[in-house]
Amino acid sequence: MSVNAVREDESIQSVSKKVTLTRLFKYLLAYKSSIAIVIFIMLVTVAITIINPLILERAVDVHIANRDFNRLLKLGIAAVAINILFVILVKLRMYLMAKISNHVLLTIRQELYTHIQKLSFHFFDSRPTGKILARIIGDVNSLKDVLSSSVTTLIPDFVTITAVLTIMLVKNWMLALASLISLPFMALGMWYIETRSHRRWQLHRKKSSNLNAFIHEDLSGMRIIQSFRAEEETEEDFDQLLKEHRDSFVHAVVLNDAFGSVIDISWGVGAISMYFTAIKILNIGPDNVGTLIAFTTYIGMFWRPIMNLSNFYNQIITNLSGAERIFDILDTEPDIADSEFVKDLPEIKGEVVFDHVSFSYDQDTKVLNDVSFHITPGETIALVGPTGAGKTTIVNLISRFYDIQEGTITIDGHNIKEVSIESLRKQMGIMTQDNFLFSGTIKDNIRYGKLDATDEEIIAAAKAVNAHEFIMKMDKGYDTELKERGAGLSIGQRQLLAFARTMVSMPKILILDEATSSIDTHTEFLVQQGIEALLRGRTSFVIAHRLSTIRKADRIFYIDDGKIQEEGSPEELLAKRGMYYDLYMAQFKNL
Repeated sequence: MSVNAVREDESIQSVSKKVTLTRLFKYLLAYKSSIAIVIFIMLVTVAITIINPLILERAVDVHIANRDFNRLLKLGIAAVAINILFVILVKLRMYLMAKISNHVLLTIRQELYTHIQKLSFHFFDSRPTGKILARIIGDVNSLKDVLSSSVTTLIPDFVTITAVLTIMLVKNWMLALASLISLPFMALGMWYIETRSHRRWQLHRKKSSNLNAFIHEDLSGMRIIQSFRAEEETEEDFDQLLKEHRDSFVHAVVLNDAFGSVIDISWGVGAISMYFTAIKILNIGPDNVGTLIAFTTYIGMFWRPIMNLSNFYNQIITNLSGAERIFDILDTEPDIADSEFVKDLPEIKGEVVFDHVSFSYDQDTKVLNDVSFHITPGETIALVGPTGAGKTTIVNLISRFYDIQEGTITIDGHNIKEVSIESLRKQMGIMTQDNFLFSGTIKDNIRYGKLDATDEEIIAAAKAVNAHEFIMKMDKGYDTELKERGAGLSIGQRQLLAFARTMVSMPKILILDEATSSIDTHTEFLVQQGIEALLRGRTSFVIAHRLSTIRKADRIFYIDDGKIQEEGSPEELLAKRGMYYDLYMAQFKNL
């Protein structure tokens, strides 16, 4: 199995970090009252933190120096009380902020998933499912620490730094300036690291996405891998992707860890400078030991928030690429969307008209080229022809899964671009080659075709396609739980349930795209009876390679080279002895 598709790194539109962060933090505005409580709690805890060195200074320079142990005891009790309050408030702050950040992640993930469901087939055609999953799960999860720390780190640490700096300048401005002598070195070091770190984390996110896409594809195709004994080859591909993922992480984290080293060195230089100034320049002696202890504590209180801020900045650099990837999808406009002035499509009879329709998937090679036809209500149209001729494209355009580049498509005289997509598709029933079944009961899977269908309608639909008999033989009948993709059922049984799902929707226009391709001859005979009942009175488009399934079609379109090469009833086309005749004879000459 080739890994070229999943190894191709996704391109992300370049957006400034400021714009991305501003957009991310706007999600917090929905929780203003809760954040206000968190901020108030943090201000109280910051105040307690700042008071502690002053308590220590007073204890040493006043009460211990004067041997006033009674007041020293009272001061100690007060210190213990406010620090117990500090611990309680910190726990409460952590709980509230975790609750807020989890709600924001839920909102972002719901918004992302809702938006993805609106995107057209072009979006899903252009990237593996695993890469989409990586954005919904991994990239959203990566934002949790950033959202939480944005309140619990930025605000209290800025307040702490400002308050500590003010106190230090008031108490002794020379010691304060000496303590801060290494700030320019720190700023220069952080700027150097930041300019290189973000790009490395962007690359790591891409490699994580590639790995996720490969794993998803591999697990989905495990039957094929084992059938062709390709385990060793896929393991080699996996090891290669895993190595790229590991190397990109190491490459990024090595540079990221330099943040802490820069802060530590700056902290140490500032402390040495402060002690040198105190002892050599200011000649601080034993009578001012409390002041020196307080300043030592304040230096820690000054540099520790800077360390916290650098760690927060580190988180931003590490996880901002996740936010960029999320917003990249949210900013992807659906190719197929309702225009501003659309109206609902009224209940239709089923007249379909293609008027000089041309279409291309890549804006280069035309899949359909100037196709025109008129279908009257209730007609059954069979589409036949070689693979890639444009048969499935025709029915996809009727459902407006893609938009045409030239011409018009109308249903009952309504241009499908001028009616809402929902009102169009709810009057259509689509049965494809991929008889996808969801995890859940048989009843729920059939009801998916009509979400408000009654149990009686579900049973009637199953009976119409001859699925009722095998369903009732199962342990819990219609309440039998199905595994992912209907694992445990035969291909024919899965196909019958998909037929019932389409049947229950009672569509005005029916599309059967190779709907019987996976059914054995006996099952096909049973389903054919149900199909005939379903087709009756409805406009239907049937794509089939088995010509036995379209013998009762009103008309057959032979599609090739993007055009309708032949058109007529089965009898007319056989009499014509053209392309359809050759196809028919190729299938039945040996029968």
